[in-house]
Amino acid sequence: MPIEIITDDPALARSGFHWRARAGVRALSCAALEHAGFANAFSTRGGGCSPFPAGDLNLAGFDEDAAENIRENRRRFLSLFDGDWSLATCWQVHGREVRTVRGGEPLPDAGDDERCDALASDVPRVLLGVKTADCVPVILGEARTGACAAVHAGWRGTADSILAHAVERLRDEYGARPADLIAAIGPAALRCCYEVGPEVVEVFNTRLPEDAGALFTPTRAGHALVDLHEANRRQLLRTGLSAANIHAAPLCTMCRTDLFFSYRREKQKHGRTGRLLGVVGRNDEV
Repeated sequence: MPIEIITDDPALARSGFHWRARAGVRALSCAALEHAGFANAFSTRGGGCSPFPAGDLNLAGFDEDAAENIRENRRRFLSLFDGDWSLATCWQVHGREVRTVRGGEPLPDAGDDERCDALASDVPRVLLGVKTADCVPVILGEARTGACAAVHAGWRGTADSILAHAVERLRDEYGARPADLIAAIGPAALRCCYEVGPEVVEVFNTRLPEDAGALFTPTRAGHALVDLHEANRRQLLRTGLSAANIHAAPLCTMCRTDLFFSYRREKQKHGRTGRLLGVVGRNDEV
């Protein structure tokens, strides 16, 4: 069955995205990264075999799902890419460490003792993946060097400027020029739904004072809605990316639990939730 490219969603098209689908599995892809030679996707929850409650494409969380389910779901997800691809993931800890994936070394996965929240590489045919279920997945690529990165940016990682660290790693390790990087910010809990308490507001006021005023919409006493998409977009701009090279998917994981897993919506209600993957990897030739 061929891969279907679906481009009939005007809102997504304006944001620089389209759908990829095969055999009931659907993912969101950034067109600019594809044109630059990078396979990429942000997964959705349909077309799998996990009981969340049924038929869900859970791609991580081995403590809440059977390993055979996750392996089969990953096989189905990887079928969205032509040819043979390997997957590298990491044990995420809401920090700012960036791990380099080099050729000839074992690919990292969630069982690694080395913990991080971003992966960078220029090895062909390796998809770098970060797991989310409301946090912000960001993928980056530069055509000239073939270097790319996948970043998990929750509110802690965003406040710790993990994206700036990832861009620095791409620059220092591979010679990537920030102005030439393309970034795709994937589906996440958006400003419409993501309420935080005073401790989060205080962290942003302290660490990112130049942004904090634009990121929060007050709700009840001491609480506010936070825009992590905008926080990460501003971080990318400060590291030297062009605004035209930053693409943000206009989809909220908390609003669209028909499409995505949401920790905030589902964990308290059902006691568990699945995990999405945001992936990027260079093709054989870039």
